[in-house]
Amino acid sequence: MSSRVVVALRVAASPERAFEVFTSQIGGWWRPNRLFAFTPRDPGVLSFEPGEGGRLIETLASGKVFEIGKVKIWSPPRRLVVGWRQATFAPGQETQVEVRFEAVGEETRITAEHTGWDSVPAGHVARHGLPDVLFLRRHAEWWQDLLSSCKMAAPRGEGPIDG
Repeated sequence: MSSRVVVALRVAASPERAFEVFTSQIGGWWRPNRLFAFTPRDPGVLSFEPGEGGRLIETLASGKVFEIGKVKIWSPPRRLVVGWRQATFAPGQETQVEVRFEAVGEETRITAEHTGWDSVPAGHVARHGLPDVLFLRRHAEWWQDLLSSCKMAAPRGEGPIDG
């Protein structure tokens, strides 16, 4: 089984703007999904600690912080790679998300590639008992929704991105 989910879309913004919105405004556009929750608690607000070695974290209403993963590559405006784990993962178990920002004419293609799900056993609670193909399809649908939400958060001028 391939454990890779890849989704992409174009936004009417520069790669610099798209990278900025994806990273510094993630708390505003991120849409939690109960199927892929990081912790069993109510979802919190996501944020990045910028730079390699920084973290992607979820701050819960209680103020508690859950580390989703370490930033492995922080290369604005082209590329971001971050570890990705849920609270139920065993120590050392993690998936990885790579996000690329590529200029295409006056637009930017944002591509999110989530890998490593083959390291999470089929019976693991994070996979919800779904067959591999269905699990990856649902995960891809969620990433497509997330990128669409990010697209709406990266305005050109005073309005939302055209698309």
